[in-house]
Amino acid sequence: MSSLNPALEDVRHCPRCAAAVEVRFPRSVHCRACGYVAFYNPKPVACALATDGDGRIILHRRAFDPGAGRWSMPGGFVDLGERVEDAVRREVREELELEIELGRLVGVYSRADDRVVLIVYAARALGTPRPTAEATEVRAFAPDAIPWDELAFWSDAQALRDLLG
Repeated sequence: MSSLNPALEDVRHCPRCAAAVEVRFPRSVHCRACGYVAFYNPKPVACALATDGDGRIILHRRAFDPGAGRWSMPGGFVDLGERVEDAVRREVREELELEIELGRLVGVYSRADDRVVLIVYAARALGTPRPTAEATEVRAFAPDAIPWDELAFWSDAQALRDLLG
């Protein structure tokens, strides 16, 4: 299993004063010399389960790892200074060249052994999605045709179950 926080595995010195630091793995760095403290928390990921005009759910094949070649909902990291809702729209636009209208919150998903917290919204597609550098294939699936065995992440499956509930 990969580390929860590989960024901290080799940290030995304070980024502010270069003194030795105490690493409270996997979540924080503390410098007794200058008082610097940094906490490392899960990253928020904003996602959308968008439907087309026929009620089919739009998924894409991921171009990159993790999960390259597998089906997933579009989404990505929320940038500092960005609202989650704006991040969802931006990520769908970047990954599928698609504008969406956000609907209800489907759910918030996390696991203790993951580095992310996913926030998933239902959405309505306002156009036709297209493959991009991040999405090698885009397809709209009827609820009874979801490729469950080919989904990239456990959270894709759980969010789809919650949406279809």
